[in-house]
Amino acid sequence: MEGEVIGPGPYRATKLWNETIKLFRGGMPLRRHWANFRYYDSTFTGSEALDYLHELLRSNYNFGPEVTRYQTLQLLRKFFKAHVIEDVKGRHGTEDFEDNSHLYRFPTMSPLKSLPTRPSWRDSSDLPRLIRWDDYEELPQKENVAPQKSAVLTSDLWNKRHSVAIGDVHECKLIRRREVTSKQVDHIWKSMTVTHLQRVLGLKTLEGILNPAHVNGKHIVHNIFSVNKTGIVVLENKAEDMPYWVISAMKCLANWPAGSDAKQPLYPGFERDVLRTVADYYQRLKEPLLTYHLYEVFVNILSLLQEQDKATEALQVSCLLLPPPSRRQLQLLLRLMDRVCHNPHLPPLNDTIATRTLMVQMFSHCVLGSPDDMDLDELLATKLVTFMMEHHNAVFQVNTRLRCQVEEHLSHLKRAQIKYAGSDTDFSASPAFCKQIKRVDCEEQKVIGTQIPLQQLLEGLIADEELPVKDKKKRLKQFQKSYPEVYQKRFPTEESKAAVIPEKTPRLKPHLMFFNLKKPFQPFQRSWSFRA
Repeated sequence: MEGEVIGPGPYRATKLWNETIKLFRGGMPLRRHWANFRYYDSTFTGSEALDYLHELLRSNYNFGPEVTRYQTLQLLRKFFKAHVIEDVKGRHGTEDFEDNSHLYRFPTMSPLKSLPTRPSWRDSSDLPRLIRWDDYEELPQKENVAPQKSAVLTSDLWNKRHSVAIGDVHECKLIRRREVTSKQVDHIWKSMTVTHLQRVLGLKTLEGILNPAHVNGKHIVHNIFSVNKTGIVVLENKAEDMPYWVISAMKCLANWPAGSDAKQPLYPGFERDVLRTVADYYQRLKEPLLTYHLYEVFVNILSLLQEQDKATEALQVSCLLLPPPSRRQLQLLLRLMDRVCHNPHLPPLNDTIATRTLMVQMFSHCVLGSPDDMDLDELLATKLVTFMMEHHNAVFQVNTRLRCQVEEHLSHLKRAQIKYAGSDTDFSASPAFCKQIKRVDCEEQKVIGTQIPLQQLLEGLIADEELPVKDKKKRLKQFQKSYPEVYQKRFPTEESKAAVIPEKTPRLKPHLMFFNLKKPFQPFQRSWSFRA
């Protein structure tokens, strides 16, 4: 039974717990069993429950084939303590559930958990608004400067103005954004990253999933820009880094056998001791690497694993929220796990468990976990860590779309703007209204708005008496090429042009009036014809 894929939403782990119980109670075969000199109807043995539930979890997409028989046994023990099942005498939780012929049954009462009340963070002001265009400051103006007089359109002024034609310009000032501080940059990254995460998860809100107060913009910026050439986070405070001996042990396993130090004694089982050294360090961490605050975020991503690209994008954005030391430790761990699983030269690290299964079981609870010790933590962590291990290179790449959006926004804030006298630059304060017009009207408005200043510019060029005729013709030809419609309207015929700029009659040079010296002189001859 595949069951229903639990979609994203708050407290997904509780929903998944209830869904698993429903599937288990609804599908577990029940029959009559003989024990203690009597028959018990609608019962099952511990081994039968273990066999059925193990197969159920492996075929359910919310968990997957990575679930082991031991993990299933641990879940049944949690079921027993939570009174999801009981023994035939009605006892529960006093003893461990065992994989044997002991008889169990389902209680008549409902074992489902109620969903906890979602905390409301709607009034939180920790998530800042993005800086807008109305956050500006005026550029300092020079004092005691006489206003500039309107200049006559001369030849030099024509060269400066001809490429840009403008209409009547009101009094204006050049303004710019206030200088964007590093704190504002952090807030912008924080706000846009959280918004991007909400969109990727497909949620209307992140209430009950992510508290904005737990998101640090400095962490996001550090995780993006403070990395080495392989993309691993570099820590400014070396005291926050892992001990040297742990990093050496990880390098030894990751590059086995080339990574083993020749000075160290190599003995049978040496690689297992090295792995145990790394595991001891990670298992003693005070908090899972994905942190308690982000537990619900990563649990919600589990529902996206069917769509690899979307799940990868969600993990890319979510992992940016991690504290830099946690992100670095997670990067190094997942890279180690992947290399160990694909190293054919590495001896078996366990006599009974495959290397891939061993690595996931050994480190999954170090990666994901809740502060309340949720019942399905281990199973959920197994599935998430398996995916992250297989796609760790893509997961720790900075999301290109998010980065482009933030950098474009920051670039937008640094541009200057022109503020006209009497205009209100706070566009968010007063609503704007638009009315759709026909395309013909739009084109007509466009023509009217540009032709009037161009006509004035052309008349000014024509009226410039200081401009030599030769230069004036050159400018008119240039104007005709740039604005043919305006030029044609002003000079519809050659006569109208000649009336403004009269053509000069060409004068022949004296030595070319009668003959060409390069050709022999031929007298003028005329033939006469007469009619009879």
